[in-house]
Amino acid sequence: MSSGGVSPRAPGPGLTVPPAVRAAILATAAPRCAYVYDRAVLRAQARALRDALPPGSMLLYAMKANGHPGVLDALADVVDGFEVASGGELALARAAVRPGQSLVMGGPGKTEDELRAAVEAAVTVNVESALELRRLAVAAERVGRPAQATLRVNRRHAALPGSHAMSGQPTPFGLDEEALDEVVALARALPAVALVGFSLHAVSNNLDAAAHARFVTDAVAWAQAAARRYGVPLAVVNVGGGFGVSYTSAERFDLATFARELVGLRLPAGARLVVEPGRYLAAEAGWYAAEVLDLKRTHGRWFAVLRGGTHHFRLPAAWGYSHPFAVLPVDAWPHPYPRPEVRDVPVDAVGELCTPRDVLTRGQPVARLRVGDVLVFGRTGAYGWEISHHDFLRHDPPAFLVIDSDSADDNRSADDARPARSTSPVHQPDEG
Repeated sequence: MSSGGVSPRAPGPGLTVPPAVRAAILATAAPRCAYVYDRAVLRAQARALRDALPPGSMLLYAMKANGHPGVLDALADVVDGFEVASGGELALARAAVRPGQSLVMGGPGKTEDELRAAVEAAVTVNVESALELRRLAVAAERVGRPAQATLRVNRRHAALPGSHAMSGQPTPFGLDEEALDEVVALARALPAVALVGFSLHAVSNNLDAAAHARFVTDAVAWAQAAARRYGVPLAVVNVGGGFGVSYTSAERFDLATFARELVGLRLPAGARLVVEPGRYLAAEAGWYAAEVLDLKRTHGRWFAVLRGGTHHFRLPAAWGYSHPFAVLPVDAWPHPYPRPEVRDVPVDAVGELCTPRDVLTRGQPVARLRVGDVLVFGRTGAYGWEISHHDFLRHDPPAFLVIDSDSADDNRSADDARPARSTSPVHQPDEG
């Protein structure tokens, strides 16, 4: 993998697994099942995006994409802080954040306890509703310090291409633009809350860099006009994340175009542009590996049954696409029975769950595949483990391996601790 965090080939049957990733996977015990996260790629992605942003911008990592402590530690060296969306994420972020860095809390449905914790930690809160604004004021009064807040606004004309639209249409995210007069008036009546600007996150997974730059430019203009209209001090224009990643093609979010389109952007004195990417920083840095436990043919289709599946990596099933994989051959076969294999056939990569929807890939051709080989899925560093239904059937979780492919000495540092199974319900996060 190059230092810029871009795979040398497009996803698909020709996907190349970097040597450090290959070595980390093969070092695990059979049956192999692991996530591998590369610190070097995380840092490279963050530096590349930072270089494309206008001067004075603030780059925060939206940790909903991947909250592994190794990921947070790697990114903390090159970002300005973290965006969190729950009390649990806030606790992790506080352990990872560096002195002088910032924390922002977003997302709908914040509880009173979460808001209190945010105030105690001096977190800027992206307020989602009038009721949440009242709750934040009560939390600030009880803590005994003012709360800092932006108003998240669902603007009328803020649509962008992407997989998940949050603005410009009916969604549970943000304040309706028509309610802004009322909510700003309410904020003025709540001395425990200080408004510092606006949050305008609009979309997830947009690949059109030129359109994204136009959105940022428009968001800044809108925020300046709204600040003048309502007399709100404009210290923050938060445009969220939404920088896209393609899982099935070579298409890329073009950072050069994005940077070029924003060259003339100017913010008023004292205001900062805040971006909160998650997927874009983490996806390229992750690999999900799952050993083939069985090969079987039913009704004319070949299935590779894996030690793993959607309880580890739910994104393909949630979005309804086939995630490409590479075959990592494993020549050792320590068993007394014949080793099944197939050649030159398309296979469906399926998991170990008792449901026909436990499918990661359908119909990918393989030149040769054997039981005991490992399928490796690239670009799985974001919204992989985090959004998956870990507890279904109570299978063991994967290993989590954090490597640094920039290290000249030993580029494999395995963090093989298996996390406790979550008892929380499955959720679909507001993806960044």
